[in-house]
Amino acid sequence: MGRLGNLPVSVPESVKVELNGTSFAVSGPKGNLSRVFPRFVGIAMVENNIEVSKKGNSKAALAAQGSTRAHIANMVKGVSEGWKKVLEINGPGYRGEVRGSDLSLMVGHSHPITFAAPENIKFTMEKNVLTVEGVDKEVVGHISALIRDTRRPNPYTGSGIKYQDEVIRRKVGKQAGKTE
Repeated sequence: MGRLGNLPVSVPESVKVELNGTSFAVSGPKGNLSRVFPRFVGIAMVENNIEVSKKGNSKAALAAQGSTRAHIANMVKGVSEGWKKVLEINGPGYRGEVRGSDLSLMVGHSHPITFAAPENIKFTMEKNVLTVEGVDKEVVGHISALIRDTRRPNPYTGSGIKYQDEVIRRKVGKQAGKTE
């Protein structure tokens, strides 16, 4: 149980780490992130690795150790490489446009839907492919999910906004029931 929480997180040379009790800050070429972790865990810097240990033997400490290690690994990767999600816009007349730092979508509603880019988030649009890039994995995933929710993929026609690697199970329409 809980073996992944014991694995050290390697830190690239371009990333700077600051530890202050349970608060953790990391900065790199892509940006800065900081977070406060629960008191159940201890975070230590050993050479170029970050090690997360649990304080105590409770279930909460074990769960916090694994979660903390995953958050730290995501933060280190975010400030060094960045995170991105790729979405496809499919449908008749469906399109998107980046205006400054904002994203405007025309996806079958009576009005365009506009998303203001939060801090450290960048939208890029090429034809019908939208890319959401940023430093924080949680924010990139959340914004991508909000964009997808504006027009979920239709299982009958396949139109809507979907992740690029997502597979939509297509349904057969009314014609499938008619046999002669």
